[in-house]
Amino acid sequence: MIEALLCDIDGTLVQSNWLHAEAWQVAFAGMGIKLEIEDIRQQIGKGGDELVPVFVPWWLRDHVQEPLEAYRKFVFQTGFLHRVEPLPKAREFLVRLKEAGIKPALASSASKQDLTTYKKIVGMEGLIDEETSADDAKRSKPHPDIFSAVLSRLGVKPAKALALGDTPYDAEAAGKAGVWTIGVCSGGWTEKELLAAGCIEVYKDVAELLERFEESALMR
Repeated sequence: MIEALLCDIDGTLVQSNWLHAEAWQVAFAGMGIKLEIEDIRQQIGKGGDELVPVFVPWWLRDHVQEPLEAYRKFVFQTGFLHRVEPLPKAREFLVRLKEAGIKPALASSASKQDLTTYKKIVGMEGLIDEETSADDAKRSKPHPDIFSAVLSRLGVKPAKALALGDTPYDAEAAGKAGVWTIGVCSGGWTEKELLAAGCIEVYKDVAELLERFEESALMR
């Protein structure tokens, strides 16, 4: 029996991946780095510590990493955060987990500040057993730190948990923590891409997973 589901948020419970990509695009442009939105979107799911090195050469990184991340945070919170919406049936899915005796936990590369806003957007109050954010781990996804931290807080062994995420980085990070991942395509990745990354099954979004809850890996 699965005891806990370690849920990503961006692109999984809220529709925000493209908004994050836009915010990064603005921030990079401010540093004189012009990027295509889709190239950035494919990196969303990683924390800034892992995303910035994809686009910034090593010899510039020490100079721009911190100000770039700070500017991106400002751009997102002032210009994009108010546009984030919950994905269909996100709250109902969390309620169903509780009814099934499965502990919902948040395992996100988002900041604690953004996490607080997301919880209000979805209406998660009283539904989440534990949570970790980028502030609780030295390394962001695809490193396992965030998943390992939330498992420790829950007191649940990896074999008794599953992860839920929308990117290959979720599956990679959870896998390194010894946890299998259910994938959803709501963040822009295809079923084929998520399966190739290690997801054991993939759904269109959490609404479809809720609809097929009884036959999903959550109940096996």
